[in-house]
Amino acid sequence: MSEKQADIPSAPIHRIMKKAGAARVSEDAAEELRKILENVGTMIAKEAFELAQYAGRRTVKKEDVERAAKTVLRNIPSA
Repeated sequence: MSEKQADIPSAPIHRIMKKAGAARVSEDAAEELRKILENVGTMIAKEAFELAQYAGRRTVKKEDVERAAKTVLRNIPSA
């Protein structure tokens, strides 16, 4: 694995890919998707935290995460 310890385990990534229709999933493919999901998740979490702070709260709420996800996902360039 990479230098950094993964926050998301490999098994759920394999299950996600299989639910999407993949019959078999290589470790490299699962690792790449895990990295991408962790990066996007971190961006959403940071944006949600900033929204909570702007609203004068220390607690990040569901609404912050929903709004942050819309903002972040809209700004991610498609491959």
